[in-house]
Amino acid sequence: MKLFKLQCLKFLWTLKPPNKPFHGHPRLLSSDVHSQYEPIRRGKQEIPKYFNFASDVLDRWSEIEKAGKRPSNPAFWWINGEGEEVKWSFEELGFLSRKAANVLTKECGLQKGDRLVVILPRIPEWWLVNVACMRAGIVLIPGVSQLSAKDILYRLQASKATCIITTDKLAPAVDSVAPECQFLKTKLMVSQGSREGWLNFAELCRNQAADHSCVKTRIQDPMIIFFTSGTTGSPKMTQHTQGSLGFRPLLSERYWLDLTPSGTIWNTADTGWILTSVASVFDPWAFGSCIFIHNLPQAESSVILNTLCRFPIDVLVGAPTLFRMLVQSDLSNYKFMNLRYCISGGEPLNPEVTEQWKSHTGLDIHEVYGQTETGIICSVFKGMKIKPASMGKAAPLYDVQIIDKSANILPPGQQGEIAVRSKPMRPLGFFSEYVDNPKKTAESERGDFYVTGDRGTVDEEGYFQFIGRDDDIIISSGYRIGPFEVESALIEHPAVAEAAAVSSPDPLRGEVVKAFVVLSPAFSASDLNSLTRDLQDHVKKTTAPYKYPRKVEFVQELPKTVTGKIKRNELRNKEWGRM
Repeated sequence: MKLFKLQCLKFLWTLKPPNKPFHGHPRLLSSDVHSQYEPIRRGKQEIPKYFNFASDVLDRWSEIEKAGKRPSNPAFWWINGEGEEVKWSFEELGFLSRKAANVLTKECGLQKGDRLVVILPRIPEWWLVNVACMRAGIVLIPGVSQLSAKDILYRLQASKATCIITTDKLAPAVDSVAPECQFLKTKLMVSQGSREGWLNFAELCRNQAADHSCVKTRIQDPMIIFFTSGTTGSPKMTQHTQGSLGFRPLLSERYWLDLTPSGTIWNTADTGWILTSVASVFDPWAFGSCIFIHNLPQAESSVILNTLCRFPIDVLVGAPTLFRMLVQSDLSNYKFMNLRYCISGGEPLNPEVTEQWKSHTGLDIHEVYGQTETGIICSVFKGMKIKPASMGKAAPLYDVQIIDKSANILPPGQQGEIAVRSKPMRPLGFFSEYVDNPKKTAESERGDFYVTGDRGTVDEEGYFQFIGRDDDIIISSGYRIGPFEVESALIEHPAVAEAAAVSSPDPLRGEVVKAFVVLSPAFSASDLNSLTRDLQDHVKKTTAPYKYPRKVEFVQELPKTVTGKIKRNELRNKEWGRM
């Protein structure tokens, strides 16, 4: 890491004059463009006024490659398990992404600040579109490939996106709702075939020139909008900026990924998650590392383990579900080629899983904790003592505390809400706002803190432990699922009068969705098992399939408050044996 910091970062990008050291990183060399970057001072940190991850990071690494100062490993390495393989250097990534940027601006007519929805699986085009949007200043809105037509409609209408990019598999769902999306102008399809009303992304890219001038973006300009589930209402639009995602990793002196320019990282998260943006785009490429991707249409233990044996992957990132699944295999049959660092995030990891993994592989699993709004908040860094059931210490740039309902900091050992200090200075890695929802944005803070909605404790050494959700969000296999979305889908079924969705313990996924259902008085069912399957299929068709209730219980009535609100906490406590 010292070699990386001293020999590589000074070539990376040039925002500072040579005699002014940059806080958080070693001295950076100047260039003839540094005068464009008037720094903004945030405490001891000087933040550039203008920044673009594509031009200031990716293109700098391309220059390093040309100068022979970076190892020969690719910047991007993709396989599909069926013999197909794609490798790009930083120079090739730049060449192809400029062509893609021309497609978006010239063929689709998109301008800086326009919004583009991208719903693609783990295929190389997803990464091209990401970088192309950076170059053109277009705001990217990623979505998981399991979204239903109803989910897509909501996202297109709420975001006012003018363009969508998806596969031929999802194109019919888009067409079914497109007439209701007044802002949608252009539809791009990643496919070998064609479809009426759609432009073919690959064909357009082939015919485009590779000359494209990266737009000038401010550090606070919007970059990506993630839709994140809430306990009530529809998913919120969580907006991140060039600074919060792109510039943040350049400030941190401690590296949760433990990467260097010669390293290769494989993150198995879905392309709709912020974890993929952080661990499969910004942080690895800020370090000049290689991003490895397997298409993984289905997560199979044998495929993942064999991939770790065949390819020089140094760092593995996955949800706890991944490691729970892997330890059920006979790990003595596998010898990993390069693996030396494992990271788990998205939900707490059972201590027994970490012990099994360590006993069979000799490797620790380093837990990280974060949210769509904040990125990584806590982490077990390399060299840090690992404590069972702990998610480590506060990440760089963040002042993490346990607070009470009045925003008072609680002493070690006392349970409270996990919060991050957001005043008087908002941390650089924070989201900028919930788009078009100032009320929710304001409600996310209490006193001087952003409140995560999670409960936890901190010990005398600064290690944090997750206790549970302070609200009703269900986190299953790393997916955040709002009960409102599941309940709304269930209530659409003619047999359902009322429904409540809560988390329920599961040995593999940590927790799953369980639905408590009150049947309509006009409906009678002699076969409840058949009805359960019918309701599950209905939810899968109505919303994203990962949200369907894996458990269903039929009840006479739901517990409610005097104001008529469903007491989900009571149902949840019953499921987890806390009654």
